[in-house]
Amino acid sequence: MTIKETQERVDQWIKTTGVRYFSELTNMAILTEEVGEVARLISRKYGDQSFKESDKNKDLGDELADVLWVLVCLANQTGVDLTAALEKNFEKKDIRDANRHKDNEKLK
Repeated sequence: MTIKETQERVDQWIKTTGVRYFSELTNMAILTEEVGEVARLISRKYGDQSFKESDKNKDLGDELADVLWVLVCLANQTGVDLTAALEKNFEKKDIRDANRHKDNEKLK
């Protein structure tokens, strides 16, 4: 599935099953919440924290998909073409970071 197809599928789902988009502010709060869930899972799986019983069966892929879903919702409702935005972002990084990471002593 392409990014464009993802945006279209999320939009179709929202308009049929979800009834309508939440407000942009509400979706921003939901995005923050979903990122927090990813952070909690990663800190337990890869960090030093132990799992809480309620977190033991959480799936990182599912949590990341929740983040992507809400991000796509925000893009859709604010008129952002994520494909174009990502392509532009690559161009920016190609110029700005052409040698930045290669020259970083911390990464050697």
